[in-house]
Amino acid sequence: MKHRQKYAAVGTGGRLPMFADPIAGKYRDAAELVALCDTSATRRLWHKNRLVEKYGIAPPADYDAADFDRMLAVQRPGTVIVCTPDCTHHDYIVRALDAGCDVITEKPLATTASGLAAIDAAARRNPGRRVRVAFNYRWSPGASKVRELLASGVIGRVQHVDFEYMLNTSHGADYFRRWHSYKERSGGLLIHKSTHHFDLVNWWLDAIPEEVFAWGRLAFYGKKNAVARGQEPLTRYARYTGEPASAGDPFRLTLDDDENLRGLYLDAEGDSGYIRDENVFREGISIEDTMSVLVRYRGGLVMNYSLNAFCPNEGSRVAFTGDGGRLEYTAEHASHIITGDTDVKIMAGGKHLMKVRVQRLFSEPEEFVVHETPGGHGGGDPLLQEQMFADSPAPDPLGRSACHEQGAASILVGMAANRSMETGAPVPVSSLFPLAPGALRLSQLK
Repeated sequence: MKHRQKYAAVGTGGRLPMFADPIAGKYRDAAELVALCDTSATRRLWHKNRLVEKYGIAPPADYDAADFDRMLAVQRPGTVIVCTPDCTHHDYIVRALDAGCDVITEKPLATTASGLAAIDAAARRNPGRRVRVAFNYRWSPGASKVRELLASGVIGRVQHVDFEYMLNTSHGADYFRRWHSYKERSGGLLIHKSTHHFDLVNWWLDAIPEEVFAWGRLAFYGKKNAVARGQEPLTRYARYTGEPASAGDPFRLTLDDDENLRGLYLDAEGDSGYIRDENVFREGISIEDTMSVLVRYRGGLVMNYSLNAFCPNEGSRVAFTGDGGRLEYTAEHASHIITGDTDVKIMAGGKHLMKVRVQRLFSEPEEFVVHETPGGHGGGDPLLQEQMFADSPAPDPLGRSACHEQGAASILVGMAANRSMETGAPVPVSSLFPLAPGALRLSQLK
């Protein structure tokens, strides 16, 4: 029988299917899921039963999070997949590297500079091991088209970027129901969510960030803001499930209405202690919902970036101004709520609309419509999964796989932005972590 690569996953929440399902399904001849590890036995069993029933695989071994190191010693996976809450990523990555494993991690790589430094040190003392950050946005058809056009020099050398990202009151609000709403766990949206966007700009322009300035605040969610708008009745319950008073609340999410949310979160509350449907207008939220960031890159390029988590629509607008013209990229898409099996699409149709407009100096504009392909994130997820799990993945001339230093280049923008919001001053990225001091381009990072 052909040798299969062995994978173990730590963290069995809603993000696990992105990794576990292609291993158990499409790539089962090349890959094998040997173990699941989590703080919640209920969640582990839920996913184990789902995978066995859906794909007919042998049940993966089952380990509590306290037994992570024993799992590595007994199961001897070649690669560990990390899908735990963000603040724990660095710990599992370091322990997996030191046990001789490669790592695939959900973004962000880490939430603190000390966590990032620990990962870098582990990678250096284990030079044969590889850390891959799952930046699936790089693989979407629209993002890939932008990369191709910019790399071709169609607008000359890019000098300035405007990037606006809009989270709507389904997707954006969902961050304020979950553990993500506590900055000590997620690093805030500038680390948890914006790491995707900062990585895209780094990759699109083959650039490394140098200095960051930022403002941000909690302007919409939280009890104080609801009361100030005259919406005090929406603050009267701690959660939504089982609360009759929440009926009619447009921000209501109930875990007993969806079998995946019920099985993965509501039924697991007893052994996880995790409440998935906290009221978005409660006290205690410690992350921002509206942010503006100014980034200067090595070489002089500048970006204006904004993120807002209470928009009526969902999507992004990015404009690149070069010394030979301008490229504008617009992406409109369905918002979603991660349930643990598939993403629940909120907007009818659930389609991505990706448009690119190029106008060279003294020329008429050209417009391109980039079509969505099957699979998550507009068709990007299957391409990333092929690279991670196929025996012989297709060549990738766009260099879309991200190493740990490239993962660091994105989260350092969010870390520096958080520091800037605290101090009111610009923050040199190098003051947080000495990322490849002699490098000018992202592609030089290993």
